[in-house]
Amino acid sequence: MTISDEVLDAVAHGLHYAPHDVLGIHPATAADGHAVWTVRARRPLATSVTAVFADGDRVPLTHLREGVWAGTREGRSRRYVIEATYSDGTTDTADDPYRHLPTLGELDMHLITEGRHERLWDVLGAHVRTQDKVAGTAFAVWAPNAQVVRVVGDFNDWNGEGHAMRSLGASGVWEMFIPGVPAGTVYKYEIHTRAGAWILKADPMAQRAEVPPHTGSVVTAAAHEWADHDWIAARGVAVAVARPMSIYELHVGSWRQGLGYRDLADQLIGHVQALGFTHVEFMPLAEHPFGGSWGYQVSGYYAPTSRFGGPDDLRYLIDRLHTAGIGVIMDWVPGHFPKDVFALGRFDGQPVYEHPDPRRGEHKDWGTYIFDYGRPQVRNFLVANALYWFDEFHVDGLRVDAVASMLYLDYSREDGQWEPNVHGGRENLEAIQFLQEVNATAYRLYPGIAMMAEESTSFSGVTAPTDRGGLGFGFKWNMGWMNDSLVYIGRDPLYRSHHAGELSFSFVYAFSENYVLPISHDEVVHGKGSLLAKMPGDHGQKLAGMRAFLAYMWAHPGKQLLFMGQEFGQLSEWSEQRSLDWWLLDQPSHQQLQAFVATLNRLYASRPALWARDDDSAAFSRIGGPLWNPNVLAFTRSDDAGHTLVAVCNFSGTTIDGYQLELPADGDWHEILNTDAVEHGGAGQGNMGIVHAGADRLARLVLPHLSVLWLEQQR
Repeated sequence: MTISDEVLDAVAHGLHYAPHDVLGIHPATAADGHAVWTVRARRPLATSVTAVFADGDRVPLTHLREGVWAGTREGRSRRYVIEATYSDGTTDTADDPYRHLPTLGELDMHLITEGRHERLWDVLGAHVRTQDKVAGTAFAVWAPNAQVVRVVGDFNDWNGEGHAMRSLGASGVWEMFIPGVPAGTVYKYEIHTRAGAWILKADPMAQRAEVPPHTGSVVTAAAHEWADHDWIAARGVAVAVARPMSIYELHVGSWRQGLGYRDLADQLIGHVQALGFTHVEFMPLAEHPFGGSWGYQVSGYYAPTSRFGGPDDLRYLIDRLHTAGIGVIMDWVPGHFPKDVFALGRFDGQPVYEHPDPRRGEHKDWGTYIFDYGRPQVRNFLVANALYWFDEFHVDGLRVDAVASMLYLDYSREDGQWEPNVHGGRENLEAIQFLQEVNATAYRLYPGIAMMAEESTSFSGVTAPTDRGGLGFGFKWNMGWMNDSLVYIGRDPLYRSHHAGELSFSFVYAFSENYVLPISHDEVVHGKGSLLAKMPGDHGQKLAGMRAFLAYMWAHPGKQLLFMGQEFGQLSEWSEQRSLDWWLLDQPSHQQLQAFVATLNRLYASRPALWARDDDSAAFSRIGGPLWNPNVLAFTRSDDAGHTLVAVCNFSGTTIDGYQLELPADGDWHEILNTDAVEHGGAGQGNMGIVHAGADRLARLVLPHLSVLWLEQQR
């Protein structure tokens, strides 16, 4: 086969879209008609080049032009190395990357093209492997508009001319196996755009990245051996909504500054176990360029942030949490991504991951791009990413950030700045289909996990099954409850009687979805102050209000989430730039508050009435007769065995003595929690541990000011 000078020049300078068609070893026909093999190699500046075959045959190559050499050989063997000698007398012997077959199979290509590859991370990205008995790294990237893609990195002094990848046709995938590239190698993709420019991009599928502000991707290979088999097996037969779930949310970088994933394990596990939380929720751990985004502007969706260690270090942390009996939820951000030039934005010079129409492809408020949810490969990228965290890191749940921004085309847009869907509505139909697909797929492949939506509107069916038209989430953050209750507790008790509905309105819709009650990081930043600081009154009143609010929250239908620092009464609002105010625990009142949170979690976990029927309105009842008081909120929770717990909340600033309340049954009721107890830092007012309801089921109660009582019938 005769190859034109134009093609040879393009191959020589790394400008050809299919260099493997020229370089490497190819069947050919000799002048006399018999079959031979033609070997071509690129070795610029060499004075002589020889192909040395595994059977010992040495085939001298002839220089064609621009550093491209060629020769022929007979026989069957295809395995060989290239020996090149240079003018200074040195000789270099290396395997030829262009002799290797593609590392992606036909099925992989079909699934990628269709957007249905559920293990996309296994075939795209960088993977250490042995190819034809040669160790190296296989690189593959989706860049459908690229003219040329080259791998550059430490191994080639960031000169990609000798490592141009091959295009795998209409799939838009580019691929190359490079011998001798080990784990730890830093690399990027050098992309020639349709506009004729060269751009340098991090690998969208990289499973490790350099520590910011560096932006290179890093070849990595997992070596962690999991020990959480029993945890995963037990999770697989559980129904999350019918299990206790008390979540401790934290930002790894500021919980205690300076701790990496491995260092964090012992300290965090001890703290969470002492407090009795069932789960931790990490704010986003996928790689992000700007620490001040708290991880909510992701540049590397498949790479745990290297700020705190490598991927195996994160696996170690999660494994340790599981073996300690603690579940792990991670924030996931498929709603938008930053415009940093090294990352996903305009990846091959044109919109690829983002929607090309700025009315759908940009968040003006956040200065970010929005994914093109209707493009199969983009949807696949995101669905597979969710599965990746479940599969490779054994997380137990994903909390999906800013779902409302995905659901509505007019989200934070004025008239004229958005385009209706095909039906003339404001719903983003492609995003809805994506959310349904990711939820259905995750629950199918990883039973027992929890998908959680941070969704702030009244969109119907967030936690309804996808086969009934719902989005298919397991839980929805109850943002309405959060907003109303925080407004209420921020009021002076003197005025709360006029706003009782702010605390009780959530009971109207508490069973319309499966809810999580979140007091998250968003409520303790940007001038909002800490949870303790929201409480009116002096320090003692603030602590009393805090205990009452948390006891009300723990008894309310739904799972609960509390952001780090609130468990001991952080005074200042949270900042990612410093550690929590752990010194507060030198003060007895803050020690008592932390111990109180532990008591809440212990009682909660041991009382199925508080969690077993969170999705069942029949297990809840509002009570309050015969003395209805706007400052008193009372309700019951029941479990499957008929055991009932009563919560009585007095949010007024005065003690109510002799309050008459009709309980669900007569007899003795045990006061299992009194937030005003001395042991919790209160004044010690209450009911001496036992409350008696007569035949009319009426009980006379002492309700301390700013307090909550939990009553349980004696068994």
